Amino acid sequence: MLSIPKPLVDDIFDHALNGLPEEICGYLAGTGREVTRVFRMTNIDHSPEHFSFDPAEQFQVLRAARKEGLEILANYHSHPETPARPSEEDIRLAYDPEINYVIVSLVAALPDIKSFRIRNGEVEKEEIQS
Repeated sequence: MLSIPKPLVDDIFDHALNGLPEEICGYLAGTGREVTRVFRMTNIDHSPEHFSFDPAEQFQVLRAARKEGLEILANYHSHPETPARPSEEDIRLAYDPEINYVIVSLVAALPDIKSFRIRNGEVEKEEIQS
């Protein structure tokens, strides 16, 4: 189970809503299974259907997390027009089996957030405790 405190979930929702109509993305960092920091990042694709991290920004975030004694626990992104579940592209690009993949859907009136582990193309939903 991944623990994301409510204020951090709210921060992710804010990022997703303010990023419309594009997908937004970022990293969630912490220790163990508890997220303590949201790193908002830039979707350099500027697309409502997919995202890519800026490599320079990604490196800066990884250095900042390490400096703070944190590990990357998950990457997150939004789905402005589809449910909170991994797309075929999300599954294909899930390169790190050790982290979670958190997806925020903005389809309904209220944002929905879900977490997944993706290993070798296999998707397993993981509960979020907030």
